Amino acid sequence: MRPVIPYVTAAILFGLGVYGVLRRRNAVLVLMAVELMLNAVNLLLVTADSTTRAALPHGGQVFALFVIVIAAAEVGVGLAIVLQLYRLRGSVALDEVTLHEHPPDEGPEPAVDTTGTGPTGSAASGVGAR
Repeated sequence: MRPVIPYVTAAILFGLGVYGVLRRRNAVLVLMAVELMLNAVNLLLVTADSTTRAALPHGGQVFALFVIVIAAAEVGVGLAIVLQLYRLRGSVALDEVTLHEHPPDEGPEPAVDTTGTGPTGSAASGVGAR
């Protein structure tokens, strides 16, 4: 068997998946692109299993089954995150998601005064401490 066609197909599918992850801004489409990459890996594993059975019989099929299970879990968790994001923001655009708790343009949080003298007090600034 000549495994060139499945290998080339898997490479094309994986490339399309990488392109989709890098270019898409919709979270659902990014999840679909990740699934495309995982299916390309499955095609590669099954093809490698059918061409090289001497080393580990049915090893590629077992790995493909493992990848399918991981993909199903990824879809479940990913869709839950996307649904929660849609409920909070009303959109699933990834470029609108802020990963910081505080936006970077607001600057750092003010320090908490534990002495009770306030920010201009003599104990906090060290002026007139004598």
